[in-house]
Amino acid sequence: MIKEITVQQLDPQRFINDKVTEIRDTVGEGTAINALSGGVDSSAVTLLGHRALGERLKTVFIENGLMRAGEAEQVAGFFRDLGVTVQVVDARAEFFAALGGVTDPEAKREAITQTFYREVFGRLVRDSGARYLLQGTILTDVDETVAGIKRQHNVFAQLGIDPQAAFGYHILEPLIQLRKDGVRTLGRALGLPEELFQRIPFPGPALAARVIGEATPQRIETVRQATRVVERLLAGHGAFQYLAILHQDRVTGMRGQQRDFGQQIEVRCWDSLDARTATPTRLPFELLEQLAQEIIRVVPGVVSVTYNIASKPPSTIEAI
Repeated sequence: MIKEITVQQLDPQRFINDKVTEIRDTVGEGTAINALSGGVDSSAVTLLGHRALGERLKTVFIENGLMRAGEAEQVAGFFRDLGVTVQVVDARAEFFAALGGVTDPEAKREAITQTFYREVFGRLVRDSGARYLLQGTILTDVDETVAGIKRQHNVFAQLGIDPQAAFGYHILEPLIQLRKDGVRTLGRALGLPEELFQRIPFPGPALAARVIGEATPQRIETVRQATRVVERLLAGHGAFQYLAILHQDRVTGMRGQQRDFGQQIEVRCWDSLDARTATPTRLPFELLEQLAQEIIRVVPGVVSVTYNIASKPPSTIEAI
């Protein structure tokens, strides 16, 4: 049973000191490795790890082909300014090979999990000599996985999986007692720039969690372009999270007085504190119209844009 530390209970400096000591004691004189995605969870873990281990923590950004436009360059730049070197690893071919022909949501998550932990990180850990992987699992990830809502890619012990036996290395999870609001508070205390600790959440399976059906390079690119529009137009409206989803079925549309059998994007925008529950943000209708017009204008093949108005539960924040 994990003992939750709520944001009201959190003493950021004490937490940082305790976790830095814990990481040092566990890793000893050895080395560790961590994957940085640019989200607040992985960013906080990166700074905790580097505060504890310095150059004995190797930080990598896995370019899996599923990230937002320009993500690798932007994140590596943020951390370069913080004095942390980030190695970008191109693993796009491996991830798309694993996702080929896979349409079931849980099967897609499992394909990403196995490719990430067993194939890509297994190789990186062997090459680096590290015995430990530092990762940003938070309590909500565990809750949703154990409850059967969705399998989060970074949860193992609670499912009876021993990462050492399964993948060949130990996993350290210093944030596992916190939820998203606590991690944001911690990020501020660690010195993360506001652009990082206030970033909207982004799923571990990345844009594959926002493509219903097979996550091919072309379909990922479609949702990537729609995501760029949604994030640009909804930034600054105070929402917890906002995203675009590509539906599987095609729908009938019209272009130039001709039938256009095209694709459908669903926009979701959420008000929430910690992602356990959420309600759709009441956006002005004029803004919804602008979103639809811009997505249809700039994203090839899209003829329909919808807006989700179902709360969590029964909906979930991500589609898959």
